[in-house]
Amino acid sequence: MTKDSEPETSESLKTFGAVLKALRDEAGLTQEQFAPRVRYSATYVAKMEQGRRFPPKELIPRTEEVLGAPAARVLGAAYRTLTRKVGLASWFLRWAGIEEEAVSLLTYECAVIPGLLQPEPYIRAVFDRYLPHISEEQYEQQVVARLARQRLFKERPNTSFCFTIEQALLERHFGGPEVTQALLDHLLEQQRRRNVEIQIMPLRQEDHSGFEGPMRLAETADHRWVGYVEAHDSSVLITEPKAFSAMLQRYGKLRSQALSPQDTTSLLERMRGAL
Repeated sequence: MTKDSEPETSESLKTFGAVLKALRDEAGLTQEQFAPRVRYSATYVAKMEQGRRFPPKELIPRTEEVLGAPAARVLGAAYRTLTRKVGLASWFLRWAGIEEEAVSLLTYECAVIPGLLQPEPYIRAVFDRYLPHISEEQYEQQVVARLARQRLFKERPNTSFCFTIEQALLERHFGGPEVTQALLDHLLEQQRRRNVEIQIMPLRQEDHSGFEGPMRLAETADHRWVGYVEAHDSSVLITEPKAFSAMLQRYGKLRSQALSPQDTTSLLERMRGAL
């Protein structure tokens, strides 16, 4: 177990920002002139150029409309170098490395929506409430890291991602109605991916095997299993066969107790319509 929660520095994000600024300067545009043409605020553009805000994926095609195809290709190449590990707490880094190479990832969560499923408004709501408070730079690095990790869904289409989450996390309306709306829309979008399966554990479920708390399991490329649990800025990586075997049994039971993926989608749609 480790307890060092300091995030790492985002050199790749700073590099991307420098490339964006150079291309904008080459075109003779100020931030105030460039921002409305790519449909962002000047403040948002400034933060991207400073390496303090993760660039949205829509930025690249919008840049092509303004700066041309060659500039967009350069910016796209810089975008692909952004590392998903920047800003991750050091106690999480080892698991993040396992996560990137896994052929199966299983997650049960009862405290907060899993990071891989969080839309940006939810991520920001989480770190707005993080204690002790962190600096603006650390805040942006954490947001960047969490968003970058979500590229796994596209970059590893053959990896199976399974999530079992408690309905209470959705009913809580964490962050307010707008954040909840963004979350429900995002979950429905992710559920449509062929390699992602989300199941909701109903509010009332007498036969419930998740009372020992959140857990994650990964099947490695050589078909070994590794378990992982975390709480309060500390974590435990579980490699002992007897221990992760027990976790696999619990997770299998949880999946049988939760709503099916189809029923989960129906529930998400009803909740979204009720907002």
